[in-house]
Amino acid sequence: MKKFLQLFVAFLMTLSIYSCGNKPETAQEEPKKTEDTTAAKPPAAPVFIPFQVMVIYQTVADYPKWRSAYDAHDSVRKAAGLAELGVERNLDNANTVLVAHRVSDITKAKDFSSSPELKKAMEKAGVVGKPTIYFFQVLRMDSSKVDSKERIIVTHRVKDFDAWLKVFDSEGKAARAAQGMVDRVLARGVDDPNVVHVVFSVTDMAKAKASMFSEDKKKLMMSAGVEGKPDIGFYKNED
Repeated sequence: MKKFLQLFVAFLMTLSIYSCGNKPETAQEEPKKTEDTTAAKPPAAPVFIPFQVMVIYQTVADYPKWRSAYDAHDSVRKAAGLAELGVERNLDNANTVLVAHRVSDITKAKDFSSSPELKKAMEKAGVVGKPTIYFFQVLRMDSSKVDSKERIIVTHRVKDFDAWLKVFDSEGKAARAAQGMVDRVLARGVDDPNVVHVVFSVTDMAKAKASMFSEDKKKLMMSAGVEGKPDIGFYKNED
């Protein structure tokens, strides 16, 4: 009897061990995937801030001589708060030069433009006659790199800037691009806000000239309220 009890106890222990060793494992739940809300977003396009420029049209006796004197005068311009944006040379008259400078202080820039020192520097550089100086507020500017060095620069007065702008925008960038012109700068006069200054980079000069002197363009300008004959110049960027 005692032996039987020992065997029975051993059987129960074996059964207990077997049962524990074969207990089914509880499946572990996979962690729930959460949506990544921290994914990097593309940076927003920088907001364009209008700025003022001084633009000088001048005729020179000898371009290389003028350019040398102009470059040597850079520190004086910087002291007046001017930073060069570009030097353009007329394609039809290589001695007609346009220079544009960004203005940090309009009062200092105007004082500089009318100073005896600038007059003397221009005379020494070989500037012929009296230069024409404009101050503009740049409202739009595409400063992306372009391969073409050729430019069309248009300056004219309009009856009403806002009315002119509606017509200009209704024509559209795409239409002008198809005419060989890419919008670069749109500005209006500081002292006379109805003076408009527009710069285009040229991808096809033949198309651009045909468009600028076409009857359609003339009618468009008239409908936009352009007064008098616009100053249309064809230039090459020298920087």
